Amino acid sequence: MKFFDKINELRKKISEVENNIYSGKQDFLEIYERNLQLEKEIEERTHELNVANKRMLTIQHIWDMMNSSKPLISVMETIVNSIQGELGYLHCTIMRKFTDENGDYLMVLAEAQDVTIKRADIVLTEPIQTRRLAYTQDAIFAQTLEKREIHQTTDIASTLRAIMPDISEELVKKVLEDKSVKSIITIPLYSREKPFGIFGVFSSREELAKSETDFLLMFAQQIEIAITVADLFEAVKEQAVTDGLTGLYNRRFFEDYVKKEVTRSMRSGQPFSIIGLDLDFLKHINDKFGHAYGDVAIKTVADVLKTNARSIDIAARMGGEEFNILLPGISSEGAMKAAERIRKAIEEKQLDTIGNITASIGVATFLEHSDNLEELMELTDQAMYNSKRNGRNRVTAASSASEISWQEIAVNTFTDILSKHNMPIPQALSDELCEKLKNNQSQKEILYSVADILTQTYNPLHENGIVKSKLLTAVSLAKRFDLPKDEIDKLKIAILLYDIGNLMLPKELLLKTTPLTEDEKNHIKEHPLIAAKEILQPISYIQDIIPIIEHHHENWDGTGYPAKIAKNEIPLTSQIILIVDAYFALTEQRTYRSKMSPQEALAEIKKDCGKKWNETLVNEFITLIEHDLN
Repeated sequence: MKFFDKINELRKKISEVENNIYSGKQDFLEIYERNLQLEKEIEERTHELNVANKRMLTIQHIWDMMNSSKPLISVMETIVNSIQGELGYLHCTIMRKFTDENGDYLMVLAEAQDVTIKRADIVLTEPIQTRRLAYTQDAIFAQTLEKREIHQTTDIASTLRAIMPDISEELVKKVLEDKSVKSIITIPLYSREKPFGIFGVFSSREELAKSETDFLLMFAQQIEIAITVADLFEAVKEQAVTDGLTGLYNRRFFEDYVKKEVTRSMRSGQPFSIIGLDLDFLKHINDKFGHAYGDVAIKTVADVLKTNARSIDIAARMGGEEFNILLPGISSEGAMKAAERIRKAIEEKQLDTIGNITASIGVATFLEHSDNLEELMELTDQAMYNSKRNGRNRVTAASSASEISWQEIAVNTFTDILSKHNMPIPQALSDELCEKLKNNQSQKEILYSVADILTQTYNPLHENGIVKSKLLTAVSLAKRFDLPKDEIDKLKIAILLYDIGNLMLPKELLLKTTPLTEDEKNHIKEHPLIAAKEILQPISYIQDIIPIIEHHHENWDGTGYPAKIAKNEIPLTSQIILIVDAYFALTEQRTYRSKMSPQEALAEIKKDCGKKWNETLVNEFITLIEHDLN
């Protein structure tokens, strides 16, 4: 009995051990499975947090853009690149809805730079951003905006055909064969409760989770805020970049905008064109009927430009009766047609008292006529003046200049001057400037720089950029007098050289801070003759420019120097240099006085009306400067 009792007792203990082991195993398995579940949950939560963090960073990026008060297009471009880069979509785009006489249409405001779908640009004749995209009522884009709700489609081919009816089947096939784009999501965009456009997303997923859809809607709301803020900023900014008389953009805005267009054109390989327009006989209108009627004529031209320009075109009043129109994505052929349409529309205007008005127009195209902006503007100007020279009221296309440009003449002149051994210029400086003139590809800018540096050798207070400002002002003034192109080219060269005689005068005399004696004044008055007779006379190819420089200190009443000629004996180009030089001298710091404000300088110039310069010149100059100040 005792033996069996021991066996049973042992079995009992073994059973207890087995039960404990089994229980521990179960506990272990339960713990293991629980840990696996926890790891999975942690992984999912971590992914969700990463996604949420990226989304928050994207939204923060948008808010930063809004607070930076950047232009609308800049905001849009940042937004689409942010959402694509940070959230991993294949492509993002923002399209705005427009309406014109031909109906509703869409234009791409911004699209991400690194895009799968952009391969289509290789096949398309023009880039997406310059195309007029269709807006049909049965397409997903119209449904999205009109119903004000998010839409998703997997029918990529139909969506592309709807927005680009002229798209080739070859291109559609290429996009479909890529297989990376599985769906297109469109989200409506509104600004101040008015339809704005579409936020489009190309996704590699056929279905979106509700959380992603909710986020896209929330993201769209942030875009709407950004659009509204940017629109309001642009409305405020518009007051600073528009011409007060016409409502068109002003010169500063146009010049800044066209520089951006150059960058875009170089990147895409697509041209853009510039139309240069000058109202004919404005001076005659002002003289005969008064400046109020001249303003009517100017505003009439502006209205014609507004009516005939596309929504993406930029029309600007450059000053006086001169206008420019930027035509993005337009070749010379299309620009000529647009220019002729504008010319005809102006000619058909019948104004009270004045009657008919006309305009002379020039056209130049980037990449076709030149890939240099400065040169392109010059060619546009030349073409416009060819229209004037050939009878006015016509359109002329730019062509390559057959003669040596004024820049080349000026470069050669400076090189000749610097090579003179008797010039009191340090040899090292002379060699440096000659090297710049020889090797620099931007002739115009290096000319300004050389002229600034030479001026600083006898006037240390001279600021860089002043020579360029003088030249632009002088040219604008010359155009108000309808001077022919060859005379304006002479004026440009003369502006660079008219004070070069000062190089031969003692520096201590030019920099003297105490009152000058009569002998010292007379010595300084020699600088026009020094420039004309000593420095420039040996240079054969600028003989017709020398009189302009020699007489740039002659006064209207005959009290000037060196020849004491008066009134119309003085070359008009010399008179222009005198008044431009006086204005900039008054607004520059001098060793013997502080600089004046532009308004103070104009008041001083007005005091000498009838003495230093004639009334017409003063009035035109004041009008020009006041326009630029506004």
